[in-house]
Amino acid sequence: MALNIVLILILLFFIVNIYFVIILNNNSSVSLPIQKHLDFSVIIAAQNEEKNISSLINSLQELDYPPKDFEVIIVDDNSSDKTYEISEKLIQNSSNFCLYTAEDKDFPAKKGVLSFGIKKAKYPFILVTDADCQPEKDWLKSYSEKFKEGFDFVFGNAPFIQNNTFVNKISCFENLRSSILTFTAAKIRFPYSASARNFGFKKSSFEKIKGYENTTETLSGDDDLLLREAVKNKMKIRTVFNKGSFVYSSAKCNFKEYFSQKARHTKTSFYYLPGRQFFLASWHLKNLFFLFSPILIFFNKLFFLLFILKLLVDLLTVKSLQNKFGYKFNSLEIIYLQIFYETFLVIHFINALFKKDKW
Repeated sequence: MALNIVLILILLFFIVNIYFVIILNNNSSVSLPIQKHLDFSVIIAAQNEEKNISSLINSLQELDYPPKDFEVIIVDDNSSDKTYEISEKLIQNSSNFCLYTAEDKDFPAKKGVLSFGIKKAKYPFILVTDADCQPEKDWLKSYSEKFKEGFDFVFGNAPFIQNNTFVNKISCFENLRSSILTFTAAKIRFPYSASARNFGFKKSSFEKIKGYENTTETLSGDDDLLLREAVKNKMKIRTVFNKGSFVYSSAKCNFKEYFSQKARHTKTSFYYLPGRQFFLASWHLKNLFFLFSPILIFFNKLFFLLFILKLLVDLLTVKSLQNKFGYKFNSLEIIYLQIFYETFLVIHFINALFKKDKW
């Protein structure tokens, strides 16, 4: 009986992970044709980002897209540093850049800042990224081609910049594993999450679902909960994965910030649609069961096979897809980071239950 259970679990685990590899390797990554450009309003919510805002503005000014076809709206949320002053100086010669201070927000925290900026937008397509990000040069071009296919909401890949610190490795690996799952779910028409660092939508579609009005359960969720409302309203949702469409940013530099951020993200998942919650819970519980299956060798030594299989399949999955998502880990890193990543899922869940939201 134990042998049959182990063999069935091994087969299912192998099939699901190989499916991930196949379906994501079929994502297009071709050069984009030169066609008529759509008009975009890029919205940035900024609070105390004096160390990062320069890199963002420079990258937006260097986009391979006609300035007449897009505007950038930076909304400063009453920063206590020099975010506003630095932004004002850097955009003074860019006529398609605007700078505001958030006033009379409809919603608290970041959602209120973004909503303020979206109301100021003059173009029919909205792109959102964060003040500490650096979009690639073909960012707008990639979204332009995707939106021409008739989609309401589109999101892209948002990798962290890798370095050799341990907290960075953990953050990058967690981002990679989450992205693999997120993009696979979207590919099979079951979207549940997106990154606000690389997110776009039709302004009319945003208004049709009443913006952030129905996403106020937490201060966070300006991406995932907005996507939830899009799903509920049967909006057309897709991903963009063209070369040059990525948005890079730096990961948290210490574990205190990392755990705080992950607790915030995990708390948002408490408000996903029930089907999405079941999907995520099943996936992560299955992985945790495989990870800690050696404990069951006291009942039957065959359970150790689950642990060995997990390490091998995780290694294959990450090796096959990491370059596609903008990462590079060696085999040893993949093995030990996978263990840390899934162990930390438990910590994130506990932290999410007790930590308060903060913007």
